[in-house]
Amino acid sequence: MDIRERLFALQDTGYRDFHSKLVPTVPLERIIGVRTPALRQLAKEIMREGGMEDFLAGLPHAYYDENQLHAFIVSNIKDYGECMARLKEFLPYVDNWATCDQMSPKVFKTHRRELLGEIRNWLVSPETYTVRFAIGMLMQHFLDEDFDEEYLSLAADLRSEEYYINMMTAWYFATALAKQYEAALPFIEEKRLAPWTHNKAIQKAIESRRVSVEHKEYLRGLKIRKG
Repeated sequence: MDIRERLFALQDTGYRDFHSKLVPTVPLERIIGVRTPALRQLAKEIMREGGMEDFLAGLPHAYYDENQLHAFIVSNIKDYGECMARLKEFLPYVDNWATCDQMSPKVFKTHRRELLGEIRNWLVSPETYTVRFAIGMLMQHFLDEDFDEEYLSLAADLRSEEYYINMMTAWYFATALAKQYEAALPFIEEKRLAPWTHNKAIQKAIESRRVSVEHKEYLRGLKIRKG
């Protein structure tokens, strides 16, 4: 049984129909309908059994679920150099927020210095989901012990007409307000973000359990009102 046949053997049509509404950039006919835990398990099996090389070389994939599987395999590659090479091959083919956001290579945790250089390159990519992935990596790896205020500027200076970039930027700043409030707050006070992104970041911060009641009250007063 080849990999596509294995995916169809795991198909859940009810889940497919439900999930298709969450990824509107992907046509329904390109979604098989395999649940995420099953995809993660299959990724591990493929890496253990062999067959990974041929599958990863088969870009572009026909199905969303194949892209998801590809993302989970890349996320599990333990060698940083190989993982980064495979990621760069795949990023131009990522066509939805879910595949983008669920791809999180574990090896990046121990190679943040090298990762930061790649993030800077991805942020100026013409590809929507490459930029979104870069912001996601900034959020995941550089808002804690490796934080620097400069990284806030990298995200704040982005200007895009793409909803999926702007939403991720808002999510990044909402998380920054939870983790690095004193550093992130001036970017909101000084209105360094595009207006929609600014307001969405405040909304997400207000919805967060990690932001104090006092901070939420202050942030409410910083929303940009429509004229």
